[in-house]
Amino acid sequence: MSVQVVSAAAAAKVPEVELKDLSPSEPEPQLGLSTAALSAMAPAAGGGDPEAPTPAAERPPAPGSGPAAALSPAAGKVPQASAMKRSDPHHQHQRHRDGGEALISPDGTVSEAPRTVKKQIQFADQKQEFNKRPTKIGRRSLSRSISQSSTDSYSSAASYTDSSDDETSPRDKQQKNSKGSSDFCVKNIKQAEFGRREIEIAEQEMPALMALRKRAQGEKPLAGAKIVGCTHITAQTAVLMETLGALGAQCRWAACNIYSTLNEVAAALAESGFPVFAWKGESEDDFWWCIDRCVNVEGWQPNMILDDGGDLTHWIYKKYPNMFKKIKGIVEESVTGVHRLYQLSKAGKLCVPAMNVNDSVTKQKFDNLYCCRESILDGLKRTTDMMFGGKQVVVCGYGEVGKGCCAALKAMGSIVYVTEIDPICALQACMDGFRLVKLNEVIRQVDIVITCTGNKNVVTREHLDRMKNSCIVCNMGHSNTEIDVASLRTPELTWERVRSQVDHVIWPDGKRIVLLAEGRLLNLSCSTVPTFVLSITATTQALALIELYNAPEGRYKQDVYLLPKKMDEYVASLHLPTFDAHLTELTDEQAKYLGLNKNGPFKPNYYRY
Repeated sequence: MSVQVVSAAAAAKVPEVELKDLSPSEPEPQLGLSTAALSAMAPAAGGGDPEAPTPAAERPPAPGSGPAAALSPAAGKVPQASAMKRSDPHHQHQRHRDGGEALISPDGTVSEAPRTVKKQIQFADQKQEFNKRPTKIGRRSLSRSISQSSTDSYSSAASYTDSSDDETSPRDKQQKNSKGSSDFCVKNIKQAEFGRREIEIAEQEMPALMALRKRAQGEKPLAGAKIVGCTHITAQTAVLMETLGALGAQCRWAACNIYSTLNEVAAALAESGFPVFAWKGESEDDFWWCIDRCVNVEGWQPNMILDDGGDLTHWIYKKYPNMFKKIKGIVEESVTGVHRLYQLSKAGKLCVPAMNVNDSVTKQKFDNLYCCRESILDGLKRTTDMMFGGKQVVVCGYGEVGKGCCAALKAMGSIVYVTEIDPICALQACMDGFRLVKLNEVIRQVDIVITCTGNKNVVTREHLDRMKNSCIVCNMGHSNTEIDVASLRTPELTWERVRSQVDHVIWPDGKRIVLLAEGRLLNLSCSTVPTFVLSITATTQALALIELYNAPEGRYKQDVYLLPKKMDEYVASLHLPTFDAHLTELTDEQAKYLGLNKNGPFKPNYYRY
């Protein structure tokens, strides 16, 4: 049908539009908007802005709007009755007795205005858009959902049920797995199913470790090995532990960091029969209690140590010296732990051989460099939601970790400064385009301070006092000694927890800094690290354990050793098929010319990659 509007002066035709009956339950849309405007207002299916203005279909019509308003730009040129009421002072309106509206022309002639018909104007391209508008209840629910997810999703490392768990310490809980064993201490054994799914996902990105498990489980090269471990307990570590178990080893495990444990993964390991003592958010007392529970077991004598940071080695050395003397080998993967081992060796107190995995090529280049290049951004984004472009950042230390952090931040548009004590690393930083400074020179102006030196008191209270308001302070080194966090726990400073692993430390004048993970390792405390990189590290650790455990007596003395170059190359070769990579093989003539074995090793131990 068509609608006509007749003025007192002349009649004009309005283009035909499609009309549809309006059911009593449907609200009357506010018209007078173009099709494009209405389309822009309509939220996408399944979502919408919780703070968006009320849709036109839910607002009461504004005066002069409604069915009598303009229909389209073309129709708008022909004034309708309600429009004439506002725009033409010579036309007056009267209400008919039957509810209709009348037009009174200047000469006194009265004519009936078109009746308002309860019809909804239906634009063809908007038929579905009106139907997709959320109800008020739907928008409120969506708002609550978004608010909740913004606080709960700060890190995929957060356990699935952390928010609903009670505050009872796991040490005070009596838990058993499905086999009836209680030789573990985790947050909640009921989370095991979720943890198992995470472990299965991690296995897909750890090809070398899975290949090693498949090749060697028939031989059981670790049969009889009793390994006590202290590392980050993540899905990737779980794949390593289960691989060691498949190769014949017995394992007991604790966490090397009080914030990095995935509770659901720890539960899955406990359910599988691994004695695991760890949960996210341990206290310092809990931390050492868990390590002791791993070590001090009646009738169980560990003969191998897998450590990350040296805390487990230090604990056994100090508390159980007789046990320490019976250890066959130690595998250490961090700068801090390796430093401790070299100190023991130098003092003549290291009575067992140790393998320095941290300085192996595969660990240095892939875990330290490439992993940190990705995980530094992930950790900062999840905790602060900040934008990196144009931000001034100072990175303390230009080793492999520092190189990775600087490269990532520079690529995001940040202005990066570097502090360094080693002239070789310092020159590398300069050649890579970074300005080498002393921390005191830029501390007042930078937006982010990142430490990755493995040292202590790199950022002191004096530095913290001079920082600008809202400066972000974090650590990418293993130990929590690089930032002098203890100096901030004084009565004049106020600590304000913003979200998990994020604290505002507020000075009396109102200045605040943003401290992440209380100065502990940022990426594993606040986010995750790429699984593929951890596959390289975990495979290196597994091979080091196999080497030390099976080495004939006398091959390794009471000292610290680097992983043999041949093993480094083997670890790398196991990962190449993932990229469909094809190695070139030397000819006999080429191998003879270079003085190499055709099967490697291809570089001498002193070669720097």
